[in-house]
Amino acid sequence: MAATAVDPFLKGLTSSSTRGLLRVIILAFIAAAAISSRLFSVIRFESIIHESFGIGLTTVSLLSRTWHPLGRVTGGTLYPGLMVTSGAIYHLLRFLSLPVDIRNICVLLAPGFSGLTALAMYLLTSEMSVSPSAGLLAAVFIGITPGYISRSVAGSYDNEAIAIFLLVFTFYLWIKALKNGSIMWGALAALFYGYMVSAWGGYVFITNLIPLHAFVLICMGRYSSRLYIGYTTWYALGTLASMQIPFVGFLPIRNSDHMAALGIFGLLQIVAFVEFLRSQVPGKQFQALLTTLVLVTFGIAFSGLVLLTITGVIAPWSGRFYSLWDTGYAKIHIPIIASVSEHQPTAWPAFFFDLNMLIWLFPAGVYMCFYQLKDEHVFIIIYAVLASYFAGVMVRLMLTLTPVVCVAAALIVSHILDTYLRLDSPDPNAQPKATNEKPTQSSLRAARTRLVGIYSGLSKGLVSASLVVYLLLFVAHCTWVTSMAYSSPSVVLASKLPDGSQYIIDDYREAYYWLRQNTEKNAKIMSWWDYGYQIGGMADRPTLVDNNTWNNTHIATVGKAMSSREEVSYPILRQHDVDYVLVVYGGLIGYSGDDINKFLWMVRIAEGIWPDEVKERDFFTARGEYRVDDQATPTMRNSLMYKLCYHNLNSLFPKGQAHDRVRGVRLPAEGPQLTTLEEAFTSENWIIRIYKVKDLDNVGRDHNSAVAFEKGHKKKKGTRAKRRGPKILRTE
Repeated sequence: MAATAVDPFLKGLTSSSTRGLLRVIILAFIAAAAISSRLFSVIRFESIIHESFGIGLTTVSLLSRTWHPLGRVTGGTLYPGLMVTSGAIYHLLRFLSLPVDIRNICVLLAPGFSGLTALAMYLLTSEMSVSPSAGLLAAVFIGITPGYISRSVAGSYDNEAIAIFLLVFTFYLWIKALKNGSIMWGALAALFYGYMVSAWGGYVFITNLIPLHAFVLICMGRYSSRLYIGYTTWYALGTLASMQIPFVGFLPIRNSDHMAALGIFGLLQIVAFVEFLRSQVPGKQFQALLTTLVLVTFGIAFSGLVLLTITGVIAPWSGRFYSLWDTGYAKIHIPIIASVSEHQPTAWPAFFFDLNMLIWLFPAGVYMCFYQLKDEHVFIIIYAVLASYFAGVMVRLMLTLTPVVCVAAALIVSHILDTYLRLDSPDPNAQPKATNEKPTQSSLRAARTRLVGIYSGLSKGLVSASLVVYLLLFVAHCTWVTSMAYSSPSVVLASKLPDGSQYIIDDYREAYYWLRQNTEKNAKIMSWWDYGYQIGGMADRPTLVDNNTWNNTHIATVGKAMSSREEVSYPILRQHDVDYVLVVYGGLIGYSGDDINKFLWMVRIAEGIWPDEVKERDFFTARGEYRVDDQATPTMRNSLMYKLCYHNLNSLFPKGQAHDRVRGVRLPAEGPQLTTLEEAFTSENWIIRIYKVKDLDNVGRDHNSAVAFEKGHKKKKGTRAKRRGPKILRTE
């Protein structure tokens, strides 16, 4: 009898262990797929850091020579989490006697963390559904979805490389803390929230989403001790952890972006106190006391917030916050934000491109959350609504939408599979349960036959086969997008020749290598801020500005130099000790991402600081056209940027036939002439052009109006780099 009693237990234990082992194996394969799908750039090209070179340079050498002559305090202008993580992995591998180069760690960090993100997604989704298939599907979706791969391919060494894992895992820990009312889970959520703060400025999304979730639960009448314990533990410990990051400091208690979290923390104390009074005070007196307490507390809190904001103790909302609610705000008030392509509103095709079939499964999954509406489902609903809006406002925030889309899509796909792949279909001969309603003729007909109805073999086969086809098409789409759109390093361009073969355009690395080999170690390079990290990381030369964009005025100074006449630009170059000026021009081969197309943003940023000296309207014709041909305005044709891009371009064409393939126009017969700079290098395809700033005595010989230039500058010492003429594009 003892053996008979034990057998079912052993059988159940074996079955449970087998299912658990299978899940572990499946998750391992999912993580491997997530990592391998991000290695296209390494396999096709080589192991290079092609995004955020400044962060990579800081990680490797802990040396910053950017933003000359201001310099930049790295700890105060950079989130350290990514670099600390890379350094920790590097030292751990060295401790284990695995000599891996720090550069390879930086290149492979994002793919490695994508595997951890898949695991975190499995844990988060498993809290939303009793079906284990939902968590596995969500892990698969986040592992290969282009919306996440776009920021996590090999070589993309940016803050988002680890931030999305921390975002998802913090949400998982918050849900566990809420469901269990555990101080331990709340403390873990605070710990990973602090890690997230150290890694990415998007931590503000967590800072406001969790309080909003708590507030909605209170409004729904779902306050509980679990909510109080989970939130207060997270907020208290998480705020203290975030304040340890130098870049953040006292912002959690002095910035409006964090006031919602503080307000909900105070509200929870009031609600907890009211619940205590409810058990101590009679009902009639309690109602009057409650009304008075709420009104007085709200009045004091609101007045204090207004007073602290007016006096400057609490900083007002930032421009980035206003740009999320008013899409035209940044273009008018903060053009440097609007100039970034990632900050533009998202086009509708981009949702399908980055999410494919998940975008139409997403609403159905959110509906399922409404259908069940537990506390954790309320969180997914709030997350879905906010992330959908923000992703529509800004392309970059598609990254924050992708996790919740994967969760919702996994919930509905899991529900479909669990419904149509059931082996235990109801027995049509079973007696119906006793109810007050009489069975209809249609229900009786469905019970008598297996050929029709939701549990029939035909419906199961059709729905299952359709879903499998959709999933296969989804995998094919994700693989194609990843390999073609998101796996080409930004410094290596790939093109197709007429015969269909691939042609690699390597002008960026060619130019940076020239700078590294042919200029002095301390030669200062001026370019637009887009290329600052690349110049610092690959050419190892000081730059005036880079992608950190912490000083808008200094960036505007570069914009003013580029958009002004030589007589105005040259004193700026000399004042900032500029030795070389680098511009990007794609008109010869049709590369549209050049500086002429970005030029108006340089003008707008400079106009924001010097509205009397730089005017955007001066670069447009009387008909409001932005032109570079014979009809270009005198201000445009005399600007330094125009001269640097089109200098000597006529020499590649028959007389009067010079053509700009990007703008689709014929250029003036007489090209621009330079007097204060001389051409030093032009890359093979004329994409990168580098000019050396002349010394004062040479400018005086070549230019009759040298007296207009700034006086008092000392002659620059050091040897001049040998001038190199333009390199003619090879045609085969």
